[in-house]
Amino acid sequence: MAAVRRLEAQGVPSKQAEAITAAITEVLNDSLENVSQALVSKGEMQKTEMIQESNLSKFKSEVQSSQGHHFSLLQHETEKLRNDIEKMRSELRYEMDKVTAGQRLDLNLERGRTREELSNQSAETNNLTNKLDREIHSLRAQLEAAKYEVIKYCIGTLVSISAVGLAVLRILM
Repeated sequence: MAAVRRLEAQGVPSKQAEAITAAITEVLNDSLENVSQALVSKGEMQKTEMIQESNLSKFKSEVQSSQGHHFSLLQHETEKLRNDIEKMRSELRYEMDKVTAGQRLDLNLERGRTREELSNQSAETNNLTNKLDREIHSLRAQLEAAKYEVIKYCIGTLVSISAVGLAVLRILM
């Protein structure tokens, strides 16, 4: 009403002043309504803030839960990989031991064969040495026998020549 009186004081007719005031009031009410729709009350703001905080805490807990789950999965995978690596190491050690044992066995077998060949060669050498010794002894015995025979015949020949020489001397004398 104060606006109508001011307009009337300025020389605006009463009906126009009321119409202008009503239009301005309507525009102001519409503007306030628009502003109130665009703006939020403090209570609604606090309510929205609480909802946002609740959503944020839920999100944080979900993220933490997800991180915990992923961390436990990573730990599980890490443990599984460690077990696989340890298993591979064991298998590798086993294979290396197997190969080493095989090589040792081959080496021992080769040593055994070499020893056997050496013992066979040594036995053959001993046999040949014994045979040569027997042959040498046999030849020595034959040589001694032949020597004895030669000496015997030489003595016989000397005795015969001496007897013939004595007989010739007796005849000549």
